[in-house]
Amino acid sequence: MDSPFSPSATSRSSRPRTLSIGGATYDLFVRTDQSVVHEHEGKKMFSLPLGDKIRVNDVISTFGGGASNTSVGLSRLGCTASFCGVVGDDQWGTTLLKHLADERVQTDMATVVENEASSFSLVLSAGNGERVILTHPGTARHLHDVTFDREQAGHFDAVFLNHIHAESCVIEDDLIDTFVQNPSIHLSWNPGGCQIESGLREKNNALLVSHTAVLFLNKEEALAFTGTRTVKEALNILSRAGATIVCITDGPNGSFATDGKTYFHCPAGDCTVVDATGAGDAFGTGVTWAVLTGKDLPTALQAGTINAMSVVSVIGAEEGLLTETQMQLSLKRSNLTVTAEPF
Repeated sequence: MDSPFSPSATSRSSRPRTLSIGGATYDLFVRTDQSVVHEHEGKKMFSLPLGDKIRVNDVISTFGGGASNTSVGLSRLGCTASFCGVVGDDQWGTTLLKHLADERVQTDMATVVENEASSFSLVLSAGNGERVILTHPGTARHLHDVTFDREQAGHFDAVFLNHIHAESCVIEDDLIDTFVQNPSIHLSWNPGGCQIESGLREKNNALLVSHTAVLFLNKEEALAFTGTRTVKEALNILSRAGATIVCITDGPNGSFATDGKTYFHCPAGDCTVVDATGAGDAFGTGVTWAVLTGKDLPTALQAGTINAMSVVSVIGAEEGLLTETQMQLSLKRSNLTVTAEPF
């Protein structure tokens, strides 16, 4: 695979053609206050007694899902973005496709399933980023080898593989074939639940890692995926497994990354967290855009962090996603200091 910093990568069009694979959801945020949050055995949780009528502060409809978030984010950052996923023919699916079109995301690789509900999430939010997500996968499980066009996927400069439903893991064989036949395609990958559970020992997971330009995991996912106990151990294993760049996020502790030569750390930055939904997707989008446009890894980590900070400062996974002009200005003004040490 070409390094993301090779001449072939940095000389790509200023508008890379990107394909985001995964889910799109219609999200309904129900905002309450701290009166419904209680601590039990050291863990905060929502408390909603049966039979009670609980007043809410606000109800907001938004959009989410990994592929929706990353395709919208890449489109705003100047890429020619496409969405590959499945929605229903219900009002939610129609609204989701219109939203993507309004964001200049191409949907010719989207599949519409008749007589089934689109993916839907009810997000209970108590402020300060605290929330519980009640989700129904809906049509997301129908993303499989019948609805995935391997040949068309091979025509993109970059693929962002987001969390996918367990039943959708069957497309991994087609994806691997696509990357084998088109080794110049940049792959950004954020493994999902079924992949995290099976781990790096699973053959297809190991093959996908070996073709990945930028691998994204949070700390808990990274440790589970690799069977390690520290972030540094996970970075080492994943880098040696073939990922060109590995990024591991750790909430308020910031992000950690390696390109196989150097370890990097970027602080989380200082912002007021209103809602943490979509922070990981925003980070991955910012890093991917930076790498595709030839920026170095420290700058890419800053871009991902800046994008995530913007998203968590508002309600919803996509409202705060930055445009390219906003990102460039934010990078110039950024006081985020990325530290480095030898690999």
